[in-house]
Amino acid sequence: MQTILVINPKGGAGKTTLATNLAGFLAWHGDTVTLGDMDRQQSSQHWLSIRSADLPAIHGWDAREDVLDKPPHGTDYLILDAPAGIHGKELTNALKHANKVLVPVQPSLFDMWATSEFFDTLKEHKALRHHHVDIGVIGMRVDPRTRAAATLQHYFEKYELPVITNLRDTQVYIQAAAMGETLFDLPRSQSERELEHWLPLIDWVRAKQ
Repeated sequence: MQTILVINPKGGAGKTTLATNLAGFLAWHGDTVTLGDMDRQQSSQHWLSIRSADLPAIHGWDAREDVLDKPPHGTDYLILDAPAGIHGKELTNALKHANKVLVPVQPSLFDMWATSEFFDTLKEHKALRHHHVDIGVIGMRVDPRTRAAATLQHYFEKYELPVITNLRDTQVYIQAAAMGETLFDLPRSQSERELEHWLPLIDWVRAKQ
């Protein structure tokens, strides 16, 4: 089982959007996927509750508190949607179980400043020193052709972390989520423009460590 932790302590970074759509892609491609929600609000689990049974299955899991020590069996990918403000024991436990860590960041100075503090924490974290974990940044709500995308790339170069891809600011994700769907559940005519931006992320997720 590969465990992918989607995390950024700053609220509103796009964690649930990223986690649900990544789960959707993997489910469409035949993988057994579990979406674990670490937040007490359980937003991704509410989203799963309105997802049609006719779509590729994504299993839900309430991943709060210490249940990470008892992960679900029989799943190829476990996607963990981390809560805002995660720190201390909860952060340590999440990092201990992760094979890969995805950090969604919006290209505003406030978001980048807040996330840089998080990366400083990660750099010193014992859980990451003890086993190899791939960490990557995802630009959220950004056009890759803009100065904002270049600024995001430059900002995180000092951490030697890759900005894997940039996902555009579009209503497609909002409209899909309202129906319990992902980008990959939509007709090609509605999703084609966004799919090309997902290819680098998919390659990164599927790459062996």
